[in-house]
Amino acid sequence: MPEPGLACCVCDEPLEGEPQYLGGRSYCARHYERVAREGPAAAPPILIEICVVVLFAAAVAGLAALTNPVLDGVALIAVGVLLALVPAAIWLVAFYRQDRLEPEPKRAVLGVFLLGGIMAEAIGQPLIRSLFHVQDWLYNSPLVGLFGSILVIGFVQEFLKYAGVRYTIFNSPEFDERVDGIIYGAAVGLGYATMLNLRYVLENRGVDLGVGVIQIAITALAHASFSGVSGYFLGRAKFERMGAWWLPLGLTAAAALNGFASFVLHRAPLLGGFSYSPWPGLVVAAAVAGATFLLLFAVTRRLNAATLAAASEPAAASA
Repeated sequence: MPEPGLACCVCDEPLEGEPQYLGGRSYCARHYERVAREGPAAAPPILIEICVVVLFAAAVAGLAALTNPVLDGVALIAVGVLLALVPAAIWLVAFYRQDRLEPEPKRAVLGVFLLGGIMAEAIGQPLIRSLFHVQDWLYNSPLVGLFGSILVIGFVQEFLKYAGVRYTIFNSPEFDERVDGIIYGAAVGLGYATMLNLRYVLENRGVDLGVGVIQIAITALAHASFSGVSGYFLGRAKFERMGAWWLPLGLTAAAALNGFASFVLHRAPLLGGFSYSPWPGLVVAAAVAGATFLLLFAVTRRLNAATLAAASEPAAASA
């Protein structure tokens, strides 16, 4: 018989019959079976989607260079807004497809995506620009730029994205696998990035199509990978007893990656010489996103394999 008050760590329903344990957490029969099931690798489709975003940006930039379209006013703004939304749409489709057991509910993925955008506009940008005034001092020196990017921009942005998952979908029965942390983390990051891109377009009353679409792709790639890191830590925290230090460590890792990448991306456009070019930044962002997701999904797959092995041991022993 289960201990009085013992509940499933996923659905929070009281346990009946013999309780099942994995990673020190108790499960009902349905969610024990789900968390222990094996599925296909998730990394290759994600890497393909990264390539799609990069190719989209390159195609639009190349077409703009060849045709040199003349746009201004409302038309330029409208095209910029459309460009800002396309990478988000590509990535949302990618992450929606990556749940290895069954697709995540569309409303849940869309919900954290929209929440990320709201927090960027309502909290993140006012804190960074109006309270800390980073635009006035961040690039005074390389050392100030690096530490300011991590301690101010990185921690503000990544805490908001972390909170967007931790205090919403994390507590829902829909969050029922380790990989869900990466999926929902990336979705909230994409929402945050999309709002930054929309702000970028509207503040500039439209953008140069070549440079603008590359900057938009860079922002989407970067923020999806940053919050995917904290999402990985959230995924493990729900299904394993990781200790009080685990989630702060994940937030710090995401903030450090955010700040360091932002610092590098600010300087990457000048790597080719004295003239501005956004292409090095796109290469850096794609490399960071690809390496980050490849690592996160590889580690998660190994953890799932270990969970599956642990789940099969009792069955083998009782046979």
